Amino acid sequence: MAKQLLVSLFIFLSLTFQAQGELQINVTEGTFKPVPIAITPFDGGSDPELAKAGKEITDVIMNDLQSCGLFQVVDPAAYIQSARDVMSHPRFADWKILNAEALVGGLLQRNGSNFQIDFRLFDIFAETQLTGLSLETEPANWRRVAHKIADAIYERMTGDKGYFDTRVVYIHESGPEVGRKFRLAIMDQDGANHQFLSSGNLRVLTPRFSPDGSKIAYVSFGKDDKSPNLHIHNLQTGQAESLGAIDGQKMSPRFSPKGDHIILSSAKNGAASLYTMDLGSKKLSRLTTATASIDVSPCYSPDGSQIVYISDKGGKPQIYVKDASGGDGTRISFSEGRYDNPVWSPRGDLIAFTRQKGGTFYIGVTSPDGSGERMLDTGYLLEGPTWAPNGREIMYTCQPGPHSKVGICCVDITGNHKRKVNILAEGSYPSWSS
Repeated sequence: MAKQLLVSLFIFLSLTFQAQGELQINVTEGTFKPVPIAITPFDGGSDPELAKAGKEITDVIMNDLQSCGLFQVVDPAAYIQSARDVMSHPRFADWKILNAEALVGGLLQRNGSNFQIDFRLFDIFAETQLTGLSLETEPANWRRVAHKIADAIYERMTGDKGYFDTRVVYIHESGPEVGRKFRLAIMDQDGANHQFLSSGNLRVLTPRFSPDGSKIAYVSFGKDDKSPNLHIHNLQTGQAESLGAIDGQKMSPRFSPKGDHIILSSAKNGAASLYTMDLGSKKLSRLTTATASIDVSPCYSPDGSQIVYISDKGGKPQIYVKDASGGDGTRISFSEGRYDNPVWSPRGDLIAFTRQKGGTFYIGVTSPDGSGERMLDTGYLLEGPTWAPNGREIMYTCQPGPHSKVGICCVDITGNHKRKVNILAEGSYPSWSS
């Protein structure tokens, strides 16, 4: 399904300077003032197709950088140089008057049937170039190039991996409550390039990406809507494979960090235990031996050494952490209410979760030892958190009220920048690719 998007390697136009006092964003807890950045419209010259692509690329870069809450684009109406001039001789003193701190310029030209896109990022106060790239691509793939440029800017100014050139799989919901359709869908992280992966004839839930982004594990409820079973959708072939009959109701599958097996929960006779399934042999191995309690929603730590999950063996559902090699779990949550959907950050430093207290839901994070628990968002219905690949944002299902549409929201780890994610109609259970 995926096309080969870039036909040339990145070429750095200059060395990255480590000048004293160089502009860099440090993301910490608490409030943060976005960095003013000027992004001059990428110049395609007199070629109408290049000019159109230049404007579209510029818009995507602006939207990407503003969406994360770390950047504020300076009003283009105030710009005093074109992108072509910025690329050759930026007048830093003039840009300082606009209170811009970073400056971007870009050019497009043809290279045979392909587009060549060059860009440069400058620190206005240090009057230095921070980074630059030259990329070559097929004209149809201009959007992905724009995401890669936004990633390069983000990475250079924050020191963290960019995440704009990523995808999100989710459950597209449509229709009335009775007879509602649930379809597997995928899109770019900004909502573009939307595609359906299933017909909607069968109810599907909890999609999760494989580590390499080529497969999606999910639960399908079958023709009778009462027989949840595990499936894997291959994005390259477009085919879905059933993982076979497993005794009990199967829930919440997730890939291991290496992608060679799946961890899941299976419920039978009022109890639920954790299992792993080898994706080669389809062999099941039991991890917990619950006979009267519910052990669900497992997720590995990034290095695969530990598992976080939910268990009600202490009464209400709480968060537990256990060694992947065996042994009992250790409870790490102790606040009032019920916990669900724990998921380890790709950085390994935090665990995101859903918490419900009374009629209110929360999206929160805690350290793996249970310390430092804090809530990032609260609302009528919030569930199913998934991490951005750099561990700086969390996406989740959100519904503002009982008669409101179900959607997808995003919040950064400070809890100060929240936004709605652009999706078609209604949607739930997002999963972010790496």
